[in-house]
Amino acid sequence: MNDQALGCYRHPDRETGIRCTRCERPICPQCMVSASVGFQCPECVGGRTGGADGGAPPPRAGVPRTIAGGAHASDPRLVTKILLGLNVALWVAVMIAGDRLVEDLELFGRARLTFGGPVEGVAEGQWYRLLTSMFLHQAPMHIAFNMLSLWWLGPPLEAALGRARYLALYLLAGLGGSALTFLVADPAQPSLGASGAIFGLLGATAVLMRRLNYDMRPVIALLVLNLIFTFAWANIAWQAHIGGLVVGTAVAYGLVHAPRDKRVLVQRATCGLALLVIAGTVAVRTLQLTG
Repeated sequence: MNDQALGCYRHPDRETGIRCTRCERPICPQCMVSASVGFQCPECVGGRTGGADGGAPPPRAGVPRTIAGGAHASDPRLVTKILLGLNVALWVAVMIAGDRLVEDLELFGRARLTFGGPVEGVAEGQWYRLLTSMFLHQAPMHIAFNMLSLWWLGPPLEAALGRARYLALYLLAGLGGSALTFLVADPAQPSLGASGAIFGLLGATAVLMRRLNYDMRPVIALLVLNLIFTFAWANIAWQAHIGGLVVGTAVAYGLVHAPRDKRVLVQRATCGLALLVIAGTVAVRTLQLTG
């Protein structure tokens, strides 16, 4: 079989090195359906096409599933669109309400310092800041860069993982970035933005490409370039980037490498363990600040 990258038979603009194990047509992550051996195209799974020799249609192989076991969706960008919309909506709200909304929702809770009151933040029980800071932006270039990255990285992952798994990956990566920032960063340092979740998607993209035997050089180059920017530019919370990258990579590995017969159990355990580590990190830092 020729392993040279070809265009997916349903999406010719998407190069792929994977072929349907039945009809041998090239298929991209959105089209591939996990089978007991390799991957199949939607037509072969649905029993609508024959094999490579043009013979009788194969029997139905069950409900089509993504490489991670998720259901195929008619719109593989729906969750990405919703996440993008939430980020933009909150940015518009910040533009209208001003800095006070930022300080009420960002990670460290500097609002009460700014306005002369006591410090209130995650350590004082405002755990929602770990989540709200993931969707919060202030500078136009900050949200523009993050949303472009989300739109570029998100849909292929959403198509390959399925909606629920993709959403879990995004949220856990963002929370991982928030947790590491909360643990080691200076509380006087502002921390907000979707960068932790975006780095998680970047790490997950590398895991998926490796799983599908794609050329890793483009994603490795992009990752290295982003890490250089992370540590070279001032006023960047590197902790969020690294935390999101580590958690996103680990969760993605568990999602796409889970054995077929124990897939749901392993995937839930992976996400649960990631959430447990995040909660433990927050608890340790909270004790340090309040104990």
